[in-house]
Amino acid sequence: MLGWFKKKLSGRKEEAAVEETAAQVDVAEELETSASSSPVAVEKEPDKIAPVAKAVEQETEAERSNADGQEKEQEKPQRPSMFKRLQKRLGKSRNHFVHRLDNLLLGRKKIDQDLFDELEEILITADLGVNTAMELLDAAKSSVKRQDLSDPQALKGVLRDKVLSFLQESDQPAELVLPDSGPFVIMVVGVNGVGKTTSIGKIAAKFVGSGQSVLLVAGDTFRAAAIDQLKIWGDRVGVEVVAGLPKSDPSSVVFDGVAKGVAKDYDVVIIDTAGRLHTSVNLMEELKKIRRVVGKNLSAAPHEVMLVVDATTGQNAISQAKMFNEAVGITGLTLTKLDGTAKGGIVANICHELKIPVRFIGIGEQVEDLRDFDPEEFVDALFSVEEGS
Repeated sequence: MLGWFKKKLSGRKEEAAVEETAAQVDVAEELETSASSSPVAVEKEPDKIAPVAKAVEQETEAERSNADGQEKEQEKPQRPSMFKRLQKRLGKSRNHFVHRLDNLLLGRKKIDQDLFDELEEILITADLGVNTAMELLDAAKSSVKRQDLSDPQALKGVLRDKVLSFLQESDQPAELVLPDSGPFVIMVVGVNGVGKTTSIGKIAAKFVGSGQSVLLVAGDTFRAAAIDQLKIWGDRVGVEVVAGLPKSDPSSVVFDGVAKGVAKDYDVVIIDTAGRLHTSVNLMEELKKIRRVVGKNLSAAPHEVMLVVDATTGQNAISQAKMFNEAVGITGLTLTKLDGTAKGGIVANICHELKIPVRFIGIGEQVEDLRDFDPEEFVDALFSVEEGS
């Protein structure tokens, strides 16, 4: 409403300016007419002509400036849509999988065993995993047997729909739902070097952007650099960070952090934990302890145990997810570095194998490049043909 009012007010000022300029032009024309019959009249009214000329000159200059501005605005490149950005960042995975699929189907007149043999190779090498690849292949063969399709090009649609079904088959909620009272506690886990702390900072930015108060807890006390990195993200996003001294007991820091989140009535508490090899028994036991400590301060917490996985590791991500899930019960996944890998098929494989929903995907370095995962959008971007390709 305020914007409308300002616009209307501005319009009235412009109308008044036009009327004033028109009046001045009328005076100028009148003086010019008088000047042709009486030179004396011009000498008596020189002060009226100067403002008119100046007003006309200013008006012309303003028109030129507006025209130049409009031309520059038209020349300014448009920011690509979020879908186009996702489509572009999945380019490596699309080239490795969908473009190979298109080349296989191009010019084929019939569906035969040779086609299925080549399709099997493409599916397996796309990091979909053997089991997932075989299920995709079986779905394609079943469609042919039922005579639902005979055109090789239609196979792409069958595969697309099956991949989408894999992404949607989790038996857990697809969204993060905040509790009715108390903070929503997210415990973030993962191996070293997957981008865990950076993902925490970006997730915090998302919550802050939607109006929630956020508290970060530096549960990775093994590395001073990890504490510093989380504090940098806290400053950048504008949220408080609870941290202990390097080498201090991580469970103690986490206990204090959750207690503060409850006492200060924060909306969201996000806990960073030390990166650890999923094969390390001692470190995984410590992770279990941290989870128990969180529950002592707030029943039902942590509400989310989020595993951060580097998509470039391909099938190794599956074994990581299985081990962490056995230890602490994973409820959601964040897949990072999807823009730097041709192994995007791991998303479908990990969802199908573990039935755990993907919360976020990382497709770049910027804060907005950590995207809320939308299965349909992801599949559309993966199977689409990018303009200019």
